[in-house]
Amino acid sequence: MSSSLPSDLAVPGYGRATLGDVLPGVAAALGVRVHRGNVPADPLGLGAALGGARRVAVLLVDGLGADLVRQHAAIAPTLAALASPVGDVSAPCPSTTPVSLTTLGTGLPPGSHGVLGFVTAVPGEDRTLNHTQWTDDPDPRAWQSQRTVFEQAAGAGVTVTTVAPYLYRGSGLSDAAYRGAAYAGTVSGGDLAAGLLQAVAAGPRTLAYGYTPELDLTGHVRGVDSPAWRAQLALVDRLVEQVVAGLPDDAALIVTADHGMIDVPAGTRLDLDETPGLLDGVRLLAGEPRARYAHTIPGAADDVVQRWREVLGARAWVVSRDEAFASGVFGPVDDALAERVGDVVALARGTWALTATRQEPGPSRLAAYHGSLTGVELAIPVLVAHGRALDQEMIR
Repeated sequence: MSSSLPSDLAVPGYGRATLGDVLPGVAAALGVRVHRGNVPADPLGLGAALGGARRVAVLLVDGLGADLVRQHAAIAPTLAALASPVGDVSAPCPSTTPVSLTTLGTGLPPGSHGVLGFVTAVPGEDRTLNHTQWTDDPDPRAWQSQRTVFEQAAGAGVTVTTVAPYLYRGSGLSDAAYRGAAYAGTVSGGDLAAGLLQAVAAGPRTLAYGYTPELDLTGHVRGVDSPAWRAQLALVDRLVEQVVAGLPDDAALIVTADHGMIDVPAGTRLDLDETPGLLDGVRLLAGEPRARYAHTIPGAADDVVQRWREVLGARAWVVSRDEAFASGVFGPVDDALAERVGDVVALARGTWALTATRQEPGPSRLAAYHGSLTGVELAIPVLVAHGRALDQEMIR
């Protein structure tokens, strides 16, 4: 297979229309210029879409892909009725929660902030880091050293709050992605709705960020084509309805997501642990089933790339680390962060997943996945609602 990106996968449009452009646009609307090189302050035009709001709530629904919203409009009428003034934007690469949340929080592509996968190698050590189980090793402020949008907004006098489950308070990922925001822990969806409304009303100029994980978890365990997932989507829609109804007159709400999700049937799973020869020369296996990193023993990288290409064929785009970087899928990559990505990168195509039933028995049993660069995984919504005063002003 060629090292060029196949037509069914796409490079995220960093600095033009990705999740990383959402909070900088909100900050610009609040009078804060986020520092991120030569990228425009508000490439999405959110200042106009927010209608002059000086108090903004941003709700990220984990796993709420744009295609999934459109396919289930009858189940989620509140979401379906919200304005979509900037259209879909793209998740980063890999299209997975830790990468996306840090991209959102920093306004930067993964190659700049350093959270480069669900599980990545810790360079210089014979171990990996699962970013969802991360506490204080490595030190989050060293592992992700870039200033967040929250820090920059708070420094400019904006009241900034994160409203998310108590479970994640003080985690390495929360520190990396949300640093600079006061953390208001929640215990339920109702608590999230109330907390987000309280946070957005806490001052004359506010940025309130809310996060809910249950839709993603339900999709992983039951599948996105399941009654359980559809029932959870209806609960998300009710949550959004409550927030919209309670918005202060001069506030706005943005609903977005971190990635989409696809069901993976038994017939499109390849078990790396059970496929002869695939792990020969591999020192550490990282990533996740739709975005794999293989860290090789010295001198074995070229052989592993060739072997994976031959065995995986059209199931995945298989490239060396350097080829992956050159493609732009991670954005510009800081040299100091490069070894967090495997010597071999394999991004799944179609509905394929590269499981590892011995090394990762739990994740290998999931019903649905994300992580690669298909349209369904990348496309995420940016939906907007306004308080009554802003609605009336925009009508004029």
